[in-house]
Amino acid sequence: MCFEKKQTKNKQNSCPEITNYMLACQPPLNRTRRRRRRTICEHCKEFTYRFASNVRSQRFGAVTPGYDFMLELREGIEEILPPNAHQLANERLHVSITHSKTRKNCMVSSFTSREDLIKVLLASCFVPVYAGMKPVEFQGQKWIDGGFTDSLPILPVGRTITVSPFSGPQDISPAHKGISKLHLRLANMSVVFSKDNIIRLNQALFPPSLPRLKALEQQGYQDAVYFLKKERWMQ
Repeated sequence: MCFEKKQTKNKQNSCPEITNYMLACQPPLNRTRRRRRRTICEHCKEFTYRFASNVRSQRFGAVTPGYDFMLELREGIEEILPPNAHQLANERLHVSITHSKTRKNCMVSSFTSREDLIKVLLASCFVPVYAGMKPVEFQGQKWIDGGFTDSLPILPVGRTITVSPFSGPQDISPAHKGISKLHLRLANMSVVFSKDNIIRLNQALFPPSLPRLKALEQQGYQDAVYFLKKERWMQ
């Protein structure tokens, strides 16, 4: 998923759908808007923690019979997005999704309604079997996670800042601390083949405890700050 900041013409890439929406679609900040953005950030975090806790409490995680992963995700998205979300996101938010039959990638940046935006965000999260058996329908077609065909889309204009939860050559990612130099290329994303990345994949599928989630959040923040300082965009 990418977003375009109209004021600076920068292009950026990240994964968490609701957070990306928030970053892409907020107007220039004054003091009141800063407070509102912090409130939205806290709301996103609270939902993420609650969602992870609910998945973790299931006997077999997200694939537990009777548990509706996509329904809970949809309820969280609907709770957070404002009524005019699609207007704010239009031509600013770029979401990578995959056609369920042809396995062709599609980048969506035009949203005619709030429901269309929600469907695209849900499709970008849909991992078959793990999230359910029925792909998300959007514009009469069935779609799944864009990560199957393009995990790190690069926009054709400007610079795309790449972000990954796995150690690799992306702009913002966890530091690789092992000795392995073997890289795997998965759907346009290069990652280090390491024990730490295998653990990160397991944590993505089976959410860890709340303290561990908060530690991962802090690590991601520090990785982002390190990148911004390295680029001299932050002192």
